Amino acid sequence: VQLQASGGGLVQAGGSLRLSCTASGFSLDHYAIGWFRQAPGKEREGVSCISSTVGNTRYADSVKGRFTISRDNAKNTVYLQMNSLKPEDTAVYYCAGRSGWISSSPADFGLWGQGTKVTVSS
Repeated sequence: VQLQASGGGLVQAGGSLRLSCTASGFSLDHYAIGWFRQAPGKEREGVSCISSTVGNTRYADSVKGRFTISRDNAKNTVYLQMNSLKPEDTAVYYCAGRSGWISSSPADFGLWGQGTKVTVSS
């Protein structure tokens, strides 16, 4: 039972990346999935979250209008489309799951994947 985050890399400012969070060993259908990031020397912060059903979403103010979270339950995957990337988006990005409602707090999530590094050059 695990989550696998992928899709990170090096991109120039203004560019785009799409991160994927894929579940193995269980179905994502009943889990809210959150994306979090942690930059060097900073605390982990919530980026976006999507509910298990209905597709309710939440975004951090810093990424609203630039990032889009979506899910494809048939593929057991949640995506984070990141556009208009900025150097301040540089961080290790993590996906996490919880069986409750959407949340922006890392403490509310019990199932974590390994991170994928995103570096945005200026």
